[in-house]
Amino acid sequence: MTTEDSYLAGLSGAVVHDEVVPARAPWMHRVNAGETLRIVDLGGNQSVDFLLYAADDDAERYSAQDTIAAQANIFLRTGSVLLSNEGRPMMTITDTAVDYHDTIGGACSCESNTLRYGHHTKSHHACVDNFLEANLRAGRGKRDIVSNINFFMNVPVEADGALGIVDGISAPGLTVDLRAEMDVTVVVSNCPQMNNPCNGFDPTPVRMIVAA
Repeated sequence: MTTEDSYLAGLSGAVVHDEVVPARAPWMHRVNAGETLRIVDLGGNQSVDFLLYAADDDAERYSAQDTIAAQANIFLRTGSVLLSNEGRPMMTITDTAVDYHDTIGGACSCESNTLRYGHHTKSHHACVDNFLEANLRAGRGKRDIVSNINFFMNVPVEADGALGIVDGISAPGLTVDLRAEMDVTVVVSNCPQMNNPCNGFDPTPVRMIVAA
């Protein structure tokens, strides 16, 4: 089996969408109920910032608070259900090649880059920029950006409650699969952060595969 074929292994049904998202770029796509979205970390150690909206009702969207409360855990693993602000299942993680994914690290922005890394980073492209670019195409604005998921990102919680952003736990070709429980619009920022190790200081492409 070739490496290319291996990225499709285990997916049931026909592939209906298959796209490589360049480093630092946004991505938006509808995933219908019953379809599976596979995210492939092509280069390894790449954070994928992730938002969800109900496809036919933008007011219903992913809720970090409801998801964390329902599973009593801040980390997402196989079997975790991503809930909306109405408490309804949006997607379920059916398989993941890494131990866990982050729900609390948030999305980088020009403002947070400046605060954390110095004024010279203000011009650096950020995840909030990507979310805005994708959402504006669908008529959504800055107020529609909520707390996001960071797939493959490693944000440990220390004993004193402090958060760390450390080297990722992924590797080239590792994947996470999500089954849509309703028709959803997925919005992704293939994280452009170069100032901390969440992308190994070198953002790389990811692959998004949808199977029906």
